[in-house]
Amino acid sequence: MEMQQLKRCPVGIQTFSEIIENNYVYVDKTEHVYRLVHSDGKYFFLSRPRRFGKSLFTSTLRSYFEGRRDLFKGLVISGLETEWTEYPVLYFDMSRAKHVDKDTLESMLGFQLSQYEKIYGKSDGANKLNDRLTSLIMCAYEQTGRKVVVLVDEYDAPLLDVMHEEHELPVLRNVMRNFYFPLKACDPYLRFVFLTGITKFSQLSIFSELNNISNISMDEPYAAICGITEEEMLGQMDGHIKRLAGILGLSHDEAVRKLKERYDGYHFTWPSPDIYNPFSLLSAFSRNKIEDYWFGSGTPTYLIEMLRKFGIMPSGIGGIEAMASEFDAPTEQMNSVTALLYQSGYITIKDYDAMFQSYLLDIPNNEVRIGLMKSLIPYYVTTDSRQATSTVINMARAVYKDDMDGMLRCLREFLLTVPYCDHTAYEGHYQQVLYIIFSLLGIYTDIEVRTPRGRVDIVMRTSTTLYVMELKLDKSAVDAVNQIDLNDYPSRFVLCGLPIVKVGINFDSVKRTVDSWKIEQC
Repeated sequence: MEMQQLKRCPVGIQTFSEIIENNYVYVDKTEHVYRLVHSDGKYFFLSRPRRFGKSLFTSTLRSYFEGRRDLFKGLVISGLETEWTEYPVLYFDMSRAKHVDKDTLESMLGFQLSQYEKIYGKSDGANKLNDRLTSLIMCAYEQTGRKVVVLVDEYDAPLLDVMHEEHELPVLRNVMRNFYFPLKACDPYLRFVFLTGITKFSQLSIFSELNNISNISMDEPYAAICGITEEEMLGQMDGHIKRLAGILGLSHDEAVRKLKERYDGYHFTWPSPDIYNPFSLLSAFSRNKIEDYWFGSGTPTYLIEMLRKFGIMPSGIGGIEAMASEFDAPTEQMNSVTALLYQSGYITIKDYDAMFQSYLLDIPNNEVRIGLMKSLIPYYVTTDSRQATSTVINMARAVYKDDMDGMLRCLREFLLTVPYCDHTAYEGHYQQVLYIIFSLLGIYTDIEVRTPRGRVDIVMRTSTTLYVMELKLDKSAVDAVNQIDLNDYPSRFVLCGLPIVKVGINFDSVKRTVDSWKIEQC
């Protein structure tokens, strides 16, 4: 009976009023609304990855400024707010302007303006987009006697697809700059301005005249403004966890652990609570399956191409130490792929060194890690995804039985069937191939692990065993194990609490597969 009364999960629904009126699950973020609208500032910008709740939060602000007090009954803000003033709200959804040219973009902006001009009127002679926005703001102010609220969701959507196109980017950017230009001149008529996006605005020069925007993206008080914290999940969605656990035959704690491994791990400042991906978590509760939802909802083709352009190996995607200026930077000017990875949600903050003001960035969770590795298989292993999936499953079965010999036999047979690809005549290629495959197995894997006497090619840790692996090309597996012994690599890991196994692997550059291997228990 209890399970039948659970609220539905609003997967893909981004309108606050619809969620409340139709009794969907709503993770209460209204404390952030109150803090923001009662702060000292007037102009704000928030950056978060796609499908992370930016649009829902913007919609919540819209309902608040429209004075719709009834929608907030029982939420945190209902006990904080004493005045519910209705303001004229201009809401611009720029997500509609993806994959457009200049004429289409101007037409779409004009259409959105026209909807509000029907309500508030339009000054004679206001024909250009910027003049029409200026006119609209002034007319709304004069008609209502109240200052105007401007909300722009996904302001950068028209630019993302042309971020690195020398011709199209400046053209579309000029359209956007001219459109937003009146915001500064209209300051006396504005109550509140809020913009969301993925990329940062200041360096894009779209808001070059509006130099008083407060970027709250990395402000600690707003760390959980989007996404779902573990406390919110356990406190507000526990019934869904119980239902999911029952359907999957798991205990409550096992279900939480699997959800955490798959969807948790995001931080957009430091310190910060752990943030779950809201789209994936709600999808899992809605479909009662723990699968990859967020990664599968967007094709990272452009990302993969940028990784190749900057020469980033699969193992180099995470474990990045960087200053905020390196990842909180515009993607159009980037000289590394770090900013794109961070702003797109493929890496996130994992630690902070206050002394040197540097951040540790890494892949947030298994959904992103496995999704990325699946996307990289065609570039490093094979374009036959069905064959790759079958191989990974067979290798996983062997690894979980502690059958390293069987796993390597499976790998050798698989590589023998892979068509020739470039860059296989060096040891590092096979190191990356193993890293991708082991990551797809969901097993902790690291490469080039430092020890007092050198670096271990690969360290792989299962629940029962830690493997220390050394790779050779056109030599012998015996040589590989001898190097492990000579440099005493296993002593670096004696405190791990697991049995340590040495694995030497030799690859044949002519056959492009595993030639031989040697496995020894320490």
